[in-house]
Amino acid sequence: MLPDSLRTIIDTATQLADTRQSAVVYCEGNFNRIDGKTANGLVRSSEKYRLLSVIDSTLAGEDAGIALGEAAAGIPIVADLAAALAGTEALPDVLIFGLAPLSGLMSEADRAVVLAAVAAGISVVSGLHEFLADDPEISAAALATGVTLHDIRRPRPTKHLRMFDGAIGDVDCIRIAVLGTDGAIGKRTTSTLLTQALNDAGIRTVMVGTGQTGLMQGAAYGVALDAIPAQFGVGELEGAVLAAYEGERPDVIVIEGQGALSHPAYLSSTVVLRASRPQAVIMQHAPARRMLSDYPEVRMPSPLSEIKLIELFGKTRVIGVAINHEDMTRAEVLATAARYESELGIPATDALWHEPAELVAMVTTAFPELKECKQLAMA
Repeated sequence: MLPDSLRTIIDTATQLADTRQSAVVYCEGNFNRIDGKTANGLVRSSEKYRLLSVIDSTLAGEDAGIALGEAAAGIPIVADLAAALAGTEALPDVLIFGLAPLSGLMSEADRAVVLAAVAAGISVVSGLHEFLADDPEISAAALATGVTLHDIRRPRPTKHLRMFDGAIGDVDCIRIAVLGTDGAIGKRTTSTLLTQALNDAGIRTVMVGTGQTGLMQGAAYGVALDAIPAQFGVGELEGAVLAAYEGERPDVIVIEGQGALSHPAYLSSTVVLRASRPQAVIMQHAPARRMLSDYPEVRMPSPLSEIKLIELFGKTRVIGVAINHEDMTRAEVLATAARYESELGIPATDALWHEPAELVAMVTTAFPELKECKQLAMA
């Protein structure tokens, strides 16, 4: 057991080495729910922010990791902003708006919390379609207190946006898109875990984010796809994939998907396929979800129907299924994975509950040449 003095030195050194900004995540009434996906994702992984707490009065007192059904994360859930600030020795660097409502807009209660954070001298990070810096009251308050408003979804000025030019044809590495059968189904989580698993296996991999949460988590490459004018979406994402290739020269690029190709309201999956031209797709599906998350009158597609649509539209192949285990037991997930493998003829796994090696095997089976990279890393 370490002496207290040595433990103090180690703890202090660890804190000094952690250059991430400290953050409180606001997710009132929605943590561990679909509209809380930004907060959920940040608790699971964040290279950019060190999370101090999550605000959700309905789960106050719980550990955020345990509330997600996972290992303890050491991040407490608190009732409100006052409780979050009372639990810190220093003022947090930022308040992150961790809700992702369908409307992309704040409620009056949400707005009050943002204004309270700004008044306290805390910068705010938001992935909403409603830009905080364009709000006269919030921007004036931020100017008065000297804090920064970060609107993650704000696209570059139109004059700087990129049109598709076919440069993706020069990206000479394997590109794998993680698509799905619905929105808010785990595509970003699987993309993140897949990227980490491949890198741990010695296969140089970089992820291109396409949504606000991935960019908040610290993705070095990407765009908030659903905020870009339609004319420029394919070109902007093509540019992000090209930048990832030129900047890293990886063996694999993983592209985070958005929405679903079959979805009646979301078009982003078409952009992902057109812009990145992936040689392969891993498809995320929630077997226990019967209706679309934001459109409860529309039935979920079957895995087979979505696979056929992806392969036809994208001129690519689906190499595996990633299972979202919401409302399922571990035994049900295992049985469903076995059934999908039998019926669809491709491997199936749960990226959160099963071993990362299953994701790696999914990729190396489809691309045997990557096994050499893995062997070289182990040598």
